[in-house]
Amino acid sequence: MNPPPDHPADPDLPRLASVNLNLLVPLLALLEERSVTRAAARVGMTQPAMSHALGRMRRLFGDELVVRQGSGLVLTPRALELIVPLREVLRHTARVVDFPGFDPARDARTITLAMTNSTAFVVGPELTRLLAARAPHATVRIRTFIEPHPSDFTDEGVDAVLLSQAFAAPYPRERLYENRWVVIAHPDTDPDASALELLASIPHVTYDARQRVAPYAALDAAGVRYRIGRLVSDFLLVPHLVGRAGGVAVHTYRVARQMGRQMPLRIEEFPLPVAPLGVDVVWNPRLADSEFIAWLRSILVEAIAATEALAANQSGTSSR
Repeated sequence: MNPPPDHPADPDLPRLASVNLNLLVPLLALLEERSVTRAAARVGMTQPAMSHALGRMRRLFGDELVVRQGSGLVLTPRALELIVPLREVLRHTARVVDFPGFDPARDARTITLAMTNSTAFVVGPELTRLLAARAPHATVRIRTFIEPHPSDFTDEGVDAVLLSQAFAAPYPRERLYENRWVVIAHPDTDPDASALELLASIPHVTYDARQRVAPYAALDAAGVRYRIGRLVSDFLLVPHLVGRAGGVAVHTYRVARQMGRQMPLRIEEFPLPVAPLGVDVVWNPRLADSEFIAWLRSILVEAIAATEALAANQSGTSSR
């Protein structure tokens, strides 16, 4: 008579043995991409092979999973229910099979971070310096955008997106740092004029977006009259234009301080109560390497702390 097993038998194992688990990776790709062509490219399959796999997935789940609507594909209710558990299953599987673990001293991956030009201007130097020092064999890629597109969170191997709270994100976000609002002006402006007087008397250089930055709501509520003189589509260009060509603007302190190190720039505190602008990190939902995520999160926190220390050391020379 055989001895009893050390662990009770799992009744689900015989059923799983009859299932081709290799279908789960292309299935998740298909549900996330909603395109047979893009899903095939993502997992290294040909389009006919992906179409054949889709047929097998449909038989496995007893559901169409994706149906054509117009020029694209839409997910069935059953397919929508599968996305989250599939991600979790494959993340756990990746952790099980990736037994060597993440070693930044040896890893040679490309680390991709997406952010606005302004955020790259503020944290990019310290962030890339730390990454080069801690992961000497990795390649660091900084992708910039004016405003994020949904594909920026998942396309081209992006690991994380650094995102202002002014922009929406389709995935969970973590607060990295906050940036207070200041008034910036050409250094030749009247030294006796207050920040409020500068805002009311000099044409503004502003970011040309569907919705102006939050301090303008405070100015409007306080009945401050002002005039927009120039509009630009890149937030980072605003202090450059003010410092070189004149005018006044509302901007974030960290960008103004960095720009003030490169050109004369008058920086004053914003004269009305307004909440600071938060900057968050949004992780690629397809990134399954938890050790790498934890390591990169610590690098981001350290880079922000370093830029804050630099700002504190230079506070006496960066503002009046």
